[in-house]
Amino acid sequence: MITLTHYLILTGLLFAIGLVGVMRRTNLLMLFFSTEILLNAVNIGFVAVSKYYGDFTGQMFAFFIIAVAASEVAVGLGLLILWYKRNGSVDLNSLQMMKG
Repeated sequence: MITLTHYLILTGLLFAIGLVGVMRRTNLLMLFFSTEILLNAVNIGFVAVSKYYGDFTGQMFAFFIIAVAASEVAVGLGLLILWYKRNGSVDLNSLQMMKG
């Protein structure tokens, strides 16, 4: 039987994977993917605790996190496409060459 502890361990592992991905990536697209892993880990934790206590508050938070993540990806991918058209690369090191 799967308990709350199993879900929280999964949440911790996914969050650690996403955090390592955010800190180590130089590709902007992979940075977005790592951020999504972080947000989904938090969602799993919210939903698991919400189910455990029989309250819908965690599920509502997860719903709003999904909505914010979707808008973040839409704006981020738009900026990513613009950056790729200008520079031909999505490498984060090329962002240091930005001139205003």
